[in-house]
Amino acid sequence: MKKLLCCAFLFCFSSSIFAQSKEQKQTAEERYQWRIQQSELYGTYIPRDLTDAFLELNRLIPADAKKKFEKASEEAVAKKLHFSLGQWMMVNWGFYEGSRLTAFMNKLGLYHPDDMARFLIISFHRSLNKAPLEVKALIGELVEKRENIKRERLEQGDILEETTRQSAQPQIDSLKQGKDG
Repeated sequence: MKKLLCCAFLFCFSSSIFAQSKEQKQTAEERYQWRIQQSELYGTYIPRDLTDAFLELNRLIPADAKKKFEKASEEAVAKKLHFSLGQWMMVNWGFYEGSRLTAFMNKLGLYHPDDMARFLIISFHRSLNKAPLEVKALIGELVEKRENIKRERLEQGDILEETTRQSAQPQIDSLKQGKDG
């Protein structure tokens, strides 16, 4: 009787855990769908596209800082501002959990928060310098670089365990003997 009660309890408990995790997944997807529709998250305006992001950055960045930003080289700006402006964008514009700006960049082919931040910093720098944005080429470079990073990590990864299996192939002679005998 005790075994039967234990089994019933475990069954009910485990089924509630599975139901709960399924519910959490649905909630996460619903939450994401809600987030990408919002113009504001946690009191911060979320740009809808690249032009809107430029307008918001122009509004947020002080004029003297913009002058320094504009005069620096593109690569220097991308590296130097990644952990300040880039990090601010990733957190406040919802690059990790999703936002309407991330949905826009996903449609362009960018999915990694670091790539999104780098894309916006470089594009904004080009915009300030009245240089061609070359969006497709920049996205292509970022995607290729991300793929190379993934490939290098896989190649440099440690092998945890390596096994060799021998397939059990029946020998032809033993099959013939079985039929004849």
